[in-house]
Amino acid sequence: MSELDVKKFNRILSIYVQLQSRNFITAQQFADRYEVSVRTIYRDIKALENAGIPIYNEQGKGYALVEGYRIPPTIFTKEEALSFVVAEKLVDKYADKKLSFNFSSALHKMKAILRTSEKENVALIEDKLLIFDTTSENSNEVLSILLESIVAKLQIEVEYQKPSSYIGELRTLEPIGIFYENDYWYFMAYCHLRNDYRQFRIDRVQNINKMAIGFTLLHQPLEYFLEKKKEKVEEKITVKILAPRKSAHYFNWDRMSYGFVREEVIGDFVELTFETSTKLDYFARWFLMYSVEAQITTPLELKLMVKDLLQKAIDKV
Repeated sequence: MSELDVKKFNRILSIYVQLQSRNFITAQQFADRYEVSVRTIYRDIKALENAGIPIYNEQGKGYALVEGYRIPPTIFTKEEALSFVVAEKLVDKYADKKLSFNFSSALHKMKAILRTSEKENVALIEDKLLIFDTTSENSNEVLSILLESIVAKLQIEVEYQKPSSYIGELRTLEPIGIFYENDYWYFMAYCHLRNDYRQFRIDRVQNINKMAIGFTLLHQPLEYFLEKKKEKVEEKITVKILAPRKSAHYFNWDRMSYGFVREEVIGDFVELTFETSTKLDYFARWFLMYSVEAQITTPLELKLMVKDLLQKAIDKV
């Protein structure tokens, strides 16, 4: 069997496994995943049908297996088995307690069908992988309620703390999807207070309740709103910081969140360039943590802002 035939066989087998893992999958989703044409996917589906696999296609939804048709549990590769450990650790860090518990419970059932050698590998690596600073202490189970709301298409009520306030603002929302960006979890939702779509940072949700009221609108998928975010060009301003080479590493922390572009060694110094929001107050406060070690070369507006913040701090001492 040629390498091309092996690749085709593995793709068709993978399509088969995925059809068992969810109700409907479109040909385009398969094509995007395997980086092939939709026509190729049509041929793969046809090959499965010729092999006696009962597949049906529902207009607007995609392909699915006939209800009740399943194969026995699949055999996992060594790499797939080890990925369970990583997945469990990540969910334990980033999800709330309820979601983490449910995921671990489901994962234990998957681990139960591993071969003896795979179980030994998993047990060996579990103690070697640790993720600190867990955020799963969030007792109000925000992620779990969000997921339940999205699936059941039920509105939620949240107390949301905006960056400019310490007091939570009551919002009624219709959540669409959850995503991870710049080291934070967010969810996209239709906000009845603003009568528009907004994104919300999950760690700023002070309280959340699922309501018995259904969605009032038919929403576009999450991908639609994330694409619109990419298309929206925000006005940026260039910031340049000069730091001694021995202390420039301090700026490695969280710099991507502030629009870091590049760094250039100039003699005994490192020049760091950022393309950041024209609203410089957040950048100014971030820079203050390292202001003893570096200087702002441009823009002047940021220099004056940092100077003003320092003066206010001195006046309160």
